[in-house]
Amino acid sequence: MTRGTIQAVLARPLRAAFMAAALLLPANAATPALADEGDATELSVAKSFDHLAVPKARPQVSAGAVDITSIEVPVEPEAQGKPLGGGVASYYGRKFHGRPTASGQRFDMNAMTAAHRTLPFGSQVRVTNPATGRSVVVTINDRGPFHGNRVIDVSRAAATELGLIARGHGSVELELLS
Repeated sequence: MTRGTIQAVLARPLRAAFMAAALLLPANAATPALADEGDATELSVAKSFDHLAVPKARPQVSAGAVDITSIEVPVEPEAQGKPLGGGVASYYGRKFHGRPTASGQRFDMNAMTAAHRTLPFGSQVRVTNPATGRSVVVTINDRGPFHGNRVIDVSRAAATELGLIARGHGSVELELLS
């Protein structure tokens, strides 16, 4: 006999013995026989809550109460900034994704960031596409653009929101927020 055959022959009676032992064990507490007998700890726990008042089905509303569902949440007006003028914006994406920017941050083409020649890093700028009326707020974290008469390079995510992806560039208006 091989070693595997011996193990198989010995395993069968062992499995049968375990199965018989499991069947002979007393039933768990979920069976009706034990549940009918009652459990002293269960009763004491239930009695410990007897002193608590049962809430009324519907609370009484005083005459001066205000229905908060009728209150309109105030809408914060859009931040007004300092106009910086307009010009042509372009975008940069995959080629620069993950590379360090002039501010030291890694460029993330999916973040709302931009490159500007002179604005301080961390500046918040609203970029608006006057042709579509769409605008985004970007954070300046890089230097550029270094191409012709362009005034700002925005990330791919910002360009998508502005509708600049198809042409690669477009006219924009800039507004410094902070």
